[in-house]
Amino acid sequence: MALGFMVFLTVLVVCIGLVGTCAICLDRTVLGQTATDYDRRLIEISPYVGVTALFFLGKRATHGHSLRLSRALDWDLTAEIYAIEGEFVAVLQDLVPTATLEFFSAMYMFGFPFLLVTALILYFLLPSQRYMKELLIAYLLNYVIGTLFYTLFIVYGPRNHLSSVDGLMYSFYPQTQEVTAAVSANTNVFPSLHTSLAVVVMMFAWRSRREYPRWVPIASFVTICVVFSTMYLGIHWLIDIIAGILLAVGSISGAKQIVTRVEGTAGSGHTTDKSENAMMSDGSD
Repeated sequence: MALGFMVFLTVLVVCIGLVGTCAICLDRTVLGQTATDYDRRLIEISPYVGVTALFFLGKRATHGHSLRLSRALDWDLTAEIYAIEGEFVAVLQDLVPTATLEFFSAMYMFGFPFLLVTALILYFLLPSQRYMKELLIAYLLNYVIGTLFYTLFIVYGPRNHLSSVDGLMYSFYPQTQEVTAAVSANTNVFPSLHTSLAVVVMMFAWRSRREYPRWVPIASFVTICVVFSTMYLGIHWLIDIIAGILLAVGSISGAKQIVTRVEGTAGSGHTTDKSENAMMSDGSD
């Protein structure tokens, strides 16, 4: 019952955030242009959506096998990570006022999916689908690499390794644990995909600042809160965050190269969209 309610609440909050962000960021003419051109855009991005969807279906189907393989390998890096950074998360929890718990819990639970979904919608509404394609591939690369690390290495978060760290969100809002347990294991810590995917969205927001200038501060604020919440709530180590940022940067670079190569191959039989070429050059900064 708690799982169903939390899923409903998450969908509701994300939808409210999405509508609000679109109202702030979009020009009125954008929706009209999308309504007359949505079929071309759907066809153009369908291979990217299909590959991404197939991976997630495969990931879901093999989740149990991945966990068993991880246990069999038994490469536990938790002690090594603790030896490097020590009690950083415990000190952080002591410094941050407990009055912020609800805010950062909300950011972790709702801010993260809000970023992922809103970015997809905003970039689908652009005439060129270049950002959309790269974003889908960046998401895919994050999960492919993240799944590989989660399978190869066992890492327990601070709340599961240190008595000095409290799993704040799960202690005060135990119903949220059902949601996170449904999509992840408590050893899926290094790197932090909450961090990497949120940073991916923030970096895309910066790249698309000409098209969506108001999206930049929204995405940046939510991303910073999401990343901070993963440590404050005792879920991730600082090293997980650093690894997540590096993964975000690498996945965006990889996505740009992959889409460029795919579009170059596909474009051998037709003229490349000039707007996409312009976007590629503008997004290189």
